Amino acid sequence: MLRIFVLSRACLLLALPFLLPALPSAAQIEVTEASISELQEAMTTGAATSVQITAAYLDRIRAYDQAGARLNSLIRVNPNALAEAEALDRERSARGPRGPLHGIPIILKDNYDMIGMPSTAASLGLAGLTPPDDAFQVKKLREAGAVFIGKSNLHELASGISTVASLGGQTLNPYDLSRNPGGSSGGTGAAIAASFAAVGWGSDTCGSIRIPSSHNNLVGLRPTKGLSSIDGILPLSHTQDTGGPLARTVRDLAIALDATIGPDPADPATGALDGRALPVFTDALDERALDGARIGILEKLFGSGAEIAAARVVRAAIEEMTELGADTMTLEIPELDSLTARTGVISHEFVADLADYLAGVPEAPVASLHELMDQGVIHEALIPRMRARTSDDALDPEAYRESLSRRGPLRDTLVALMDRHELDALLYPTMRQIPSLNPDPQRGSNCQLAANTGMPAISVPAGFTDGLLPIGVELLGRTFDDARLVALAYAFEQGTDHRRPPPSTPPLADGIAPTALSFNVHATGESATEARGRFTFDPVRGTLAYEVTVTGVDAAEVHAVALRSTDEQGQWMVVRRISGPGVTTPQGTIRLTPANRSRLERGELYLDVFTRGHPFGAARASLELPR
Repeated sequence: MLRIFVLSRACLLLALPFLLPALPSAAQIEVTEASISELQEAMTTGAATSVQITAAYLDRIRAYDQAGARLNSLIRVNPNALAEAEALDRERSARGPRGPLHGIPIILKDNYDMIGMPSTAASLGLAGLTPPDDAFQVKKLREAGAVFIGKSNLHELASGISTVASLGGQTLNPYDLSRNPGGSSGGTGAAIAASFAAVGWGSDTCGSIRIPSSHNNLVGLRPTKGLSSIDGILPLSHTQDTGGPLARTVRDLAIALDATIGPDPADPATGALDGRALPVFTDALDERALDGARIGILEKLFGSGAEIAAARVVRAAIEEMTELGADTMTLEIPELDSLTARTGVISHEFVADLADYLAGVPEAPVASLHELMDQGVIHEALIPRMRARTSDDALDPEAYRESLSRRGPLRDTLVALMDRHELDALLYPTMRQIPSLNPDPQRGSNCQLAANTGMPAISVPAGFTDGLLPIGVELLGRTFDDARLVALAYAFEQGTDHRRPPPSTPPLADGIAPTALSFNVHATGESATEARGRFTFDPVRGTLAYEVTVTGVDAAEVHAVALRSTDEQGQWMVVRRISGPGVTTPQGTIRLTPANRSRLERGELYLDVFTRGHPFGAARASLELPR
């Protein structure tokens, strides 16, 4: 919900690597979780201008991207963002808005070409690569009147799903700062989840829109191959590359899609649109779209073991879809593994596609992936994959032809299955595993079916794990049935409302992030043992600092000082040991898990002292945050 406050603003400090422009005194707009429609209404009624809205997003970037939570989601902020917004405000005043994106701040993944800013793919070797023109979708966004806030980090060269890079570094997940945000469009995902802009653009070669959508509680569509142009997107695989928006709501996604789809002579894949009417995604939004929809559940893609946490959330989402009127059935494709094997062509196309792209950029610093490797400027996490992609096997033309030939049978099998059961979509978890801890690699992607067939797939928030990590559910549809998928996602979203803002980037107060909260605790019990503590909770970083003193008992009698709580069944449990035997003055700082942070905020986290005489609790006190 959009909120407006009036205050006097000082100029922002310049903070590398961003060039954040000085902001004028203005009405301070609270844009956290604001939708495109709400922003447009504010500008239409005169409650806000694009300059004020843009300034509010820049405030949030200043507070949380390289400070506070330090999400590190952006590589560069557009130094002309406020000037662009001001020009669009003047145009609105003179002629009215161009459409629903007029004056709306957006973010681009830093593999989209944009006049006036480098296009780096987050690679140090391409840090100064400056394309001569806009990507097709960027040009469409300019025509729609969007304001370009900045360019986001990605997994280097779009070649992974945890968003780490030699130029961009590691982006953090705003729902748990110890974990990755997915990828390769993880910078866009984290930035939009944190309300650094209204909507953002990513690219998807396997799962690079859908995976960060799942990890960041967003909605993202991998469109049918050819529905939107990839011209001007630094390539990974021309056969599999697609581009499009990630958004906090399905309506925002629909508005963004309507502005950027369409044929482009520079992208031969969009020739599939010849003679075909373009969908109007905003017209397709239907709260009752799930009523009577037939959805097939691909059980094989739910996984087991460590994958159960995500599967449990998605199974609950299936029950919700059934309550909303969907007819679901569980399906098996016994030959699925053999059908999907060797259908990906990224390894066969990347080297040549990158060289072709670089040849079209004047004064490109390198001409090939081989040169990037030779210069030693690629992040260590990518080296094994880059070596594989420059190997003789990857460049074998016969293996490439075989991979291309295997894509058709996979697509035909999926379509035949859907036709046989009269299905609207196939369903499975977007990711079988929760976001991994940094710097561990991310596992569990189900990206291949859409990427290796050209069929559309949408990821929509399914809910949260017991550990409060977001999980996405994916729906796969027939070719050019994208609008139907968006309609189903909209009906599910409206019927469930699983979108939640991340805890690490709360609303600002007068343009400033919330400060740390300090409070005292006095633990007592039936024994003479007592504990007095001073705690400080940082709501942005999610940390809890403590200084505790235990009295009334000899140090040799102390077993431990710990934080305890209860689970959903009322079962007491130790959630964090603060100190062990013999320690009576523990102090330190811990990062709370999302679940423990929630317990603290609810007043359900307790300080406990355990002694030899009272091994199951000598003193206890609730940690109560000041209100």
